[in-house]
Amino acid sequence: MKTHYTLKTGTLIHLILFALAAGAGILFATQKTVFSWTATTISAKEQVGAAAEPTNSLQQEKKKMGRPVVHFEIGCRDQAKTNEFYSKLFDWQIQQLGPAGFITTGEGGIPGHTTSLGHEPHNYVTVYVQVDDLKAYLEKAAALGGKMLVPPVEIPTGRFAWMADPEGNIIGLMQPKSAPAK
Repeated sequence: MKTHYTLKTGTLIHLILFALAAGAGILFATQKTVFSWTATTISAKEQVGAAAEPTNSLQQEKKKMGRPVVHFEIGCRDQAKTNEFYSKLFDWQIQQLGPAGFITTGEGGIPGHTTSLGHEPHNYVTVYVQVDDLKAYLEKAAALGGKMLVPPVEIPTGRFAWMADPEGNIIGLMQPKSAPAK
């Protein structure tokens, strides 16, 4: 079964608005992840020794870490109903900004948003994985049996794309502006 998604102009505007409002949250989530990872992977002895070492053990360890999930998106038909449901269920703070309901999940959680695209797919949940090279990851996904659904789109905080795994699950890829566009 082949699935193809086309972004309408209104949807692209929604995604750009999402990027404007969510950019700080994505950076915050990334910084929080790095902070948490730093706190759990460096012993006191390593911290003292790291000041004298020319090589950064954090950089060496980071190469072994996987790509972080930095954002999630919940697609729906009735956004007000969806926002109310998740707000009451999980005590999430949801602020409507234009077409997106920006979600603050609480301490230790990543930010997200709800949206109603107005076309297929209507109901979905996807996560955004931060990558340093969208093109390379889309090519790698294709080589592994996945496919690109939405090609790279420039947004104020960087670029994003949607891909599907071999089973059709939608995953977002986010390349922040701090990573060079390739």
